[in-house]
Amino acid sequence: MFDFIDISWIDVLDVIMVGLLIYWLIRVVRGTSAVNIFLGILLLYVVWIASRALGMKLLSFILGQVLGVGVVALLVIFQPEIRRFLLRISSSTSQAAHRGIFGKLFRQTARSAGMQPAELEELTAACSQMAETRTGALIVLRHGSALGDIIDTGDEIDARISRRLIENIFFKNSPLHDGAMVLSVNRILAARCTLPITQRQDIPAHYGMRHRAAIGLSEVSDASVIVVSEETGHISFVREGQIKTMGSITELRLAIEESYK
Repeated sequence: MFDFIDISWIDVLDVIMVGLLIYWLIRVVRGTSAVNIFLGILLLYVVWIASRALGMKLLSFILGQVLGVGVVALLVIFQPEIRRFLLRISSSTSQAAHRGIFGKLFRQTARSAGMQPAELEELTAACSQMAETRTGALIVLRHGSALGDIIDTGDEIDARISRRLIENIFFKNSPLHDGAMVLSVNRILAARCTLPITQRQDIPAHYGMRHRAAIGLSEVSDASVIVVSEETGHISFVREGQIKTMGSITELRLAIEESYK
């Protein structure tokens, strides 16, 4: 009955690969404005194919011209969204590589040690004090991503992690308090850095710009971010686009240690 259908194992592999690609793209763009762009282009393409199949010459001609010129138009109009989309893909690929066998082999020395106990104690003590005094803070923990473009937006510090230095930098009258601080495992690299703002629409309204900036960076890199709210004094930990309010300093310490594994 189905002798006219000629399907080889290459065809089956082709369908599986396309399905996996679509699934991966949906996971990457889910929750971002890029998904609307993706669905819009897909809808135009489906209508164009349908109009050609039905012999609707005028509609197929118009849609063909729109799709032909639309690539350039999309690059111009949606440049910020496309850039964030590509950065998100790069981040997802990088994180997957870090979790794989090659990532374990090549990053074992750099990341297995994590933050040393003395530096971890200084950092968490500073966060605890700033939470008590409701001093707003935005602290980036650098992991695999170099974050060179983020560090370049601020002022280089290159100092040992110290609770007094962290508190002084985020003191409201300090010239460096407005922005993010970037840390490596044992050094303060820079302060007053600018982070990308997430475009997600599902973030609760009580989260401010610091939280949106923290989520934005975690979406395009493997960095983790600590946020101390100036309004509530609550401490939040952001990783891979997910934000979690810390119930205690011990929970914050465990989250920091887990982020380096």
